Amino acid sequence: MEQRLNGKIAIVTGSGQGIGEAVALRLAQEGADVVVADIDLEKAQQTAQDIRALGRQATAYGIDVAIVAEIQRMVDSVVAEFGRVDILVNCAGVVQAKPFLEITEDDWDRILGVNLKGTTFCIQAVAAQMIRQVPEQVKAAGRADRSYGKIVNFSSISGRRGRALQLHYAASKTAIISVTQSAALSLSSYNINVNAVAPGVVPTAMWEQIDRQCSHIFGTEPGQAMSDFIEKIPLKRAGTTEDVAGAVAFLCSSDADYITGQTLNVDGGYEMIWA
Repeated sequence: MEQRLNGKIAIVTGSGQGIGEAVALRLAQEGADVVVADIDLEKAQQTAQDIRALGRQATAYGIDVAIVAEIQRMVDSVVAEFGRVDILVNCAGVVQAKPFLEITEDDWDRILGVNLKGTTFCIQAVAAQMIRQVPEQVKAAGRADRSYGKIVNFSSISGRRGRALQLHYAASKTAIISVTQSAALSLSSYNINVNAVAPGVVPTAMWEQIDRQCSHIFGTEPGQAMSDFIEKIPLKRAGTTEDVAGAVAFLCSSDADYITGQTLNVDGGYEMIWA
């Protein structure tokens, strides 16, 4: 595999399993050393072990991204160990399918806390470090001559329009698109690229949770909700974690140096049919 990320230091949140794990492994395959950050430290340690088996450096870090103080401690720890941060992928997220009238304050705070607050303050902490890494003469010139960092956030096709059973989740993922654009504008003078991906149906623990909750709400058989979604996808298949990881790796590479503030659907064309 082409080593587009050789020598880069990457933080991937939510990388203990699922899409985040696939992203961490893909970045390592392309040459990056990876900080595997996840609320489940044991799973993070397993992903880190798999990365080291690829010949790259990896550190597992247990973190709840909804707690801002933990984010800064993580960034400080990464800089102390690796000396820099070149890539941030905000994959940590939680989901819930629940009728609008039944959503509680705790539901709202949990979904928005992890998905939106966590992403926003991870960007803030890592971007500050990336700016510190820009040479002073480049800062004095007022415009960086090349990319000094890549940040990729996770939205969702649920962030593209309203969802009757996911008001709070959809709200968090719609907001990620706005945060991505705002951060891209704020960091453009330092040539720090900020983009997002919006995955569709990818069989992971999160999608299994959605399927279970929808089955309970509608009284359908397990698997029916996912099957119904897949039937509407133009490419007629669910996505894979590797599909999403490939898109993220592209956005983290120099091939995407002229792309910023964008949200890329990785959904087999699902959202296209609603345009």
